[in-house]
Amino acid sequence: MSHQNFKTGAVVGTAIAFITSFLLSSRSLKAQANKENASASLSPGSILKNIHAPTFKNARYNIVAAGAVADGKTSIKPVLDSLITVCSDNGGGSIIIPKGDYYIAGPVVLKSHVNLHLDEGAALTFSSNPADYLPPVLSKWEGTELFNYSPLVYAYECSDIAVTGKGLLNGAASKSFATWRPQGSGAQNQLRQMGSDGTPVYKRVFGEAAHLPPALIEFIGCKNVLIDGVSITDAPYWVIHPVYCNNVTVRHVTINSLNLNNDGCDPESSTNVLIENCNFTVGDDAIAIKAGRDRDAWRIGQPTENVLIRNCTFTSKTNGLCIGSEMSGGVRDVFIENIEIHHCYSAIYFKSNQDRGGYIENIHVRNVTCDSARSACIRFENNYHGSRGGHYPTLFRNFFIDHVYCRRSGEVGIYAVGIEGKDIRDVLIQNVQIVRTVKPQILQHVKNITYNKVVVNGKEIHPVFTTGSVKLQTD
Repeated sequence: MSHQNFKTGAVVGTAIAFITSFLLSSRSLKAQANKENASASLSPGSILKNIHAPTFKNARYNIVAAGAVADGKTSIKPVLDSLITVCSDNGGGSIIIPKGDYYIAGPVVLKSHVNLHLDEGAALTFSSNPADYLPPVLSKWEGTELFNYSPLVYAYECSDIAVTGKGLLNGAASKSFATWRPQGSGAQNQLRQMGSDGTPVYKRVFGEAAHLPPALIEFIGCKNVLIDGVSITDAPYWVIHPVYCNNVTVRHVTINSLNLNNDGCDPESSTNVLIENCNFTVGDDAIAIKAGRDRDAWRIGQPTENVLIRNCTFTSKTNGLCIGSEMSGGVRDVFIENIEIHHCYSAIYFKSNQDRGGYIENIHVRNVTCDSARSACIRFENNYHGSRGGHYPTLFRNFFIDHVYCRRSGEVGIYAVGIEGKDIRDVLIQNVQIVRTVKPQILQHVKNITYNKVVVNGKEIHPVFTTGSVKLQTD
C-alpha cells in the first residue's frame, strides 16, 4: 500500500491567533495520544493467550471401514452417527471421511472429543430435503433463540470438537433452503415478537412450514472448537455460526457460497475467537460479529469479546468486515488486521439501530485493503433500518482504524452517523487512502473523532460535520 505525505501549515496573523491554534493543536494531539495508549492495551498477543486449538486422542474411525458407501447416493448418516457415539464414548479421536463422494440425509451431530476429518478429495453432500433436518433443535436465528431445523453440522454444549481436513462440505441448499425468502415473513415477525415479549424459549417452536433456513455449521454452548482447512459451498443461510462458545479457532477455511444471507463467519455471544488465513466468497457479510437481538440478548447477557481476525481474503455481495446489527449483548475487544477485500458493499462497517441497546467498543482495525466498495469504505451507523421502537440506542466508543487503502468507494469515503444525545465517541482514523469516491465524508453526532493522514480523492481531509438529513442506501 502506498501513502502520500502532506505538509500542512497555517499563516497566523496575530499572537492571539497563534496561541489559540497552539492550544487547539495540543488538545488534539493529547486526545490522539490517549486513544493510542488505549489501543495499545489490545493486541493480537493479548487475545491469543486465551485461544488454543483442541487436541484429540490418536484414535481413527474410518467411515468406509465401518460400512459407508462413497457412491454419492447412499446416506452415510447411520454409519456416521454410530461412529461419532463410539468415538466420543471411548475418549475421542477422529472420524475419517476418505476421498470419495458421500451423501448424508440429515445433519452431522458432533459429540465431545470428536474431530470430523475430511481427507483431500472427500466431498460430503447434504440432503436438500428440509424434512431430514427435523425434529427441531435449539438454535439461534438472526439473534433470537428458538427451536428450528437442525443446522447441517450441529453441536450443543460439547467440548473439544472439530471439523478439519481438505475436503468439501456441500450444503446443496440452492435446491431447497436457499430458495426460501424469510425476510419480512410471518415467521420472522413472529419470532422477533416472541423475543421482544420474552416468550419462553420452549414455546418458540418453528421448523416445518416456518421457512427459516438453518446455518450450515452451528455450535451452541461449546468450548474448544476448531474448524480448519475445509471448503464449504451452497450453504442454506449463515455458513459458520458459533453461539455462546469459548475458545474457537477458524482457520484455512475456504467458502464459496453466494446464496442470500450467506454470511461467512458470524461469532455470536462468543469469547476468545480466532479467524485466520481464510478465503471467503459469500452472498452476504464475509464477517459479521454478533451478540444477539434486543430483549432476548439482554436476557442472556453474554457479549462477544476477545476476537482476533487476521490474514484473510474476502469477496462479498454485501459487507466485508461487519459488527452488527444483532449485537445487543455487546461486542468489545476486537482486533482485525491484514485483510484483503476484493469487492463489497461497505468494507469496514459497524451497525446497530435504536432497539438494540448494548455497545460496540474497543475495536482495532489495521492493514485493510479494498479494491471496490459500492457504498462506503469506513461506515459507522447507529440507526440501521428495522427499528421497531427506537428507545435503546447502542453505545459506540473507542475505535482505532489504521492503514486502510481503498481504490474506489461508491457513495462516500467515511460515514459516521450517530444519534442525537448518543454520539459515536472516541474514534481515531489514520493512515487512510481512499483513491476515488463521490463524497469524502459524512459525519453527524460524533464526539472526539481524529483524523491523521487521511487522504481522499488525492487530498488530506479533516473532520467536517454535515448538516441536514443524511442516509446511505441500506445493504
